[in-house]
Amino acid sequence: MATYLFTSKRLGFRNWQEDDKTPFYQMNSDEKVMKYFPGTLTREESDQLLERFQNHFFTYQYTYFAVEELTGSNLIGFIGLKSQDYQYRLTPFVDIGWRLSSQFWGKGYATEGARACLDYAFNHLKMTEIYSVAVISNKSSFRVMEKIGMKKIDTFIHPSIANDHPLQPCNCYKIEKPSS
Repeated sequence: MATYLFTSKRLGFRNWQEDDKTPFYQMNSDEKVMKYFPGTLTREESDQLLERFQNHFFTYQYTYFAVEELTGSNLIGFIGLKSQDYQYRLTPFVDIGWRLSSQFWGKGYATEGARACLDYAFNHLKMTEIYSVAVISNKSSFRVMEKIGMKKIDTFIHPSIANDHPLQPCNCYKIEKPSS
């Protein structure tokens, strides 16, 4: 049984471990999953990303968490928080994001998990605001952002995506901790 940092009704959230590398790579090499990213990842790129997530957790005590179904302990992907400092007028900020293996789409996991991460951010980590960024064609992510109470605040050209790439224009959403 995995040890989770926190749970939602159906999901458990934890830091990454060595056993996650293969299912993480399978997700990151799936063209459907990576539709809104510049490309799929090689095994080496996927392993390096997982290690960056682990290191981010050890530095900040949060990351894009490895997420499992509580029944069956299937790794479904990631949902979580990550510090962002790329060149953009609103950075640095903490981003909430998600990427799920396609067999887990349509079950409400992204929304459920994002709500649990917001609760963790605001009540455990004592954060006061969270942002989220997605390419302007990623309507599914915008629906999740809106369901969890985020509001669109900007459209910008993402500096980490190559010039003139069709995925360069992004929307930025924000949510603030509710006042008690």
